[in-house]
Amino acid sequence: MKRFAKIVVGVFAVWIALLFILGFALANSTGRAVSGRLGESLRATSKFASSTLGLVRGKFYLEQMSLRRDDVIGQLSLDVGEVTCDLPPLGVALVDRDCRQLAVDGVRLEVSTAALFKLPRPVRKPFVAEHVTLTNAELTFSPSAFVPGFGRIHIAIAHAEAGRTLFKTPLSWLFHLEEIDAAFDLPANISLRLAYRAGRLTASGNVFGSKPVELTIALPSLDGSEDAQTEIAKLVAFAKSLAEQLVEQRVENWLKFQ
Repeated sequence: MKRFAKIVVGVFAVWIALLFILGFALANSTGRAVSGRLGESLRATSKFASSTLGLVRGKFYLEQMSLRRDDVIGQLSLDVGEVTCDLPPLGVALVDRDCRQLAVDGVRLEVSTAALFKLPRPVRKPFVAEHVTLTNAELTFSPSAFVPGFGRIHIAIAHAEAGRTLFKTPLSWLFHLEEIDAAFDLPANISLRLAYRAGRLTASGNVFGSKPVELTIALPSLDGSEDAQTEIAKLVAFAKSLAEQLVEQRVENWLKFQ
């Protein structure tokens, strides 16, 4: 038994050492694969500054990733300060590469038109994360990007969390939103702040006066067959419906206090 125990300990020690070596050797290629996969899905060129892969602990770090697309369809730029992905530990990530926890910090996304998401189905399966945390993000949509004639939209997200997400677009996590704190700058000098938790949305800003508007909302659902363009169309339709509900609730609150 002692000899068997020594053999087991020895094999385990060799496996751990091998994982350290593999993590170091595969770090850059994994970074290229991740950024390249996202770039491929958006038909954009991609690059990153550095990446680290820890196969023993089950951690992957990617820093300063950027994607660019500029063609006859439109312009898209995506910059990400840091990505942290929790993977299965002890080398299981060599066969199971889905993120358990995905944390993304310092996002800057600019999109000129929704047509950029009208893409053929990707050859490889979209990236999956069991839980998503987003901090310090800014999303900018040019005039007519999603709603023709509406104007430029800028969204600053302080913090957001989402459940299990299949990333067909950089916005796929919105379908699985659990909570968010965000500020919107809209045309005509309209400012709006939204907070969402547990199915309850609170909206405040210069169009609502001193009393915030509160709504119970249901997020749009997916059946798994949607492509990137369909996801975006569903998000746009949901945004329009939500805006109408907020206006109706604002009017109702105003009438109550007259």
